[in-house]
Amino acid sequence: MTTDDMQVWLNGSMIPGSAATVPLLSHSFSRASAIFEIFRIHSGPQGPAAFRMKAHLKRLMNSAKLLEMRLCYSEEEIAKAVSAAAKQNHIDCGLVKIMAYWSEEKVIGLLPSTNSDLAIFTVPESADMRLDSDEPVRACLSKWRKIDPSTVPVEAKACSNYLNAYLARREADQRGFDVGIMLGTDGYLAEGSTESVFIVKGNLIQVPPLGRVLASVSRMSVLEMAANMGLETAQKPLTLTDLQQADEIFLSHTGNKVEPVCRFEEKRLAAPGPVTQQLRQQMQAILSFQDDAYRGWMESLSFF
Repeated sequence: MTTDDMQVWLNGSMIPGSAATVPLLSHSFSRASAIFEIFRIHSGPQGPAAFRMKAHLKRLMNSAKLLEMRLCYSEEEIAKAVSAAAKQNHIDCGLVKIMAYWSEEKVIGLLPSTNSDLAIFTVPESADMRLDSDEPVRACLSKWRKIDPSTVPVEAKACSNYLNAYLARREADQRGFDVGIMLGTDGYLAEGSTESVFIVKGNLIQVPPLGRVLASVSRMSVLEMAANMGLETAQKPLTLTDLQQADEIFLSHTGNKVEPVCRFEEKRLAAPGPVTQQLRQQMQAILSFQDDAYRGWMESLSFF
């Protein structure tokens, strides 16, 4: 399905995807002032369900607050709109992408004067998305540093922040890798373009702390799940040496909550290693509705 083939929820109405456009001089296109959220829809025994939608919508609201955007809809109203868009497009498995932006045209001005628009896209799963792929990935160290939190709010899921991510991914691709892992301007491990980076040393699962990285819902979910499994975790500053000496490395993001890394630069790694495999199996059980303890993570779209 292309954008033109789908129905898009825009500011309270369902419209053809071909009509879901903004002027080229819109503030959010020309000034990169848009924010977004993206999360999965899974097919469940009671119909389609969204993975941790409440957490994603809470972060959307926080991103809007950080950029001083006024959203005209509550979290509950947006959740109902997600359900309506999924139903309209007959989505059983796929992705939801929510965009909040200013369509107001600005030629030279920096400050918009109108309320933000809100658009919701629901896209069916396809093979090219490689969602939950079993294939491990290759990672390299990017020459680009993660943007500094003293310059922009890195905890906001803002489109402007993803120029940094694009450059890291582009460099990795040019070098023959799948993912570029960035250090922060302080020299400590940060994240990939769209991935939280976890390392395993012995049986200890380690991840960079919040403050300089995105507050990823997938990252949060892995940490909660690992704790429930009795696995030891630590959120702490990590160095390049920690990364180089890791026994296992895995990534976590919307498309693959536990994604093994088989190579970091020239170092080969077990992919998945034993700890990563435990986490991956548990996450697969959650996403396939086989663990009732995590029923609350899979939020039904059929009751709206």
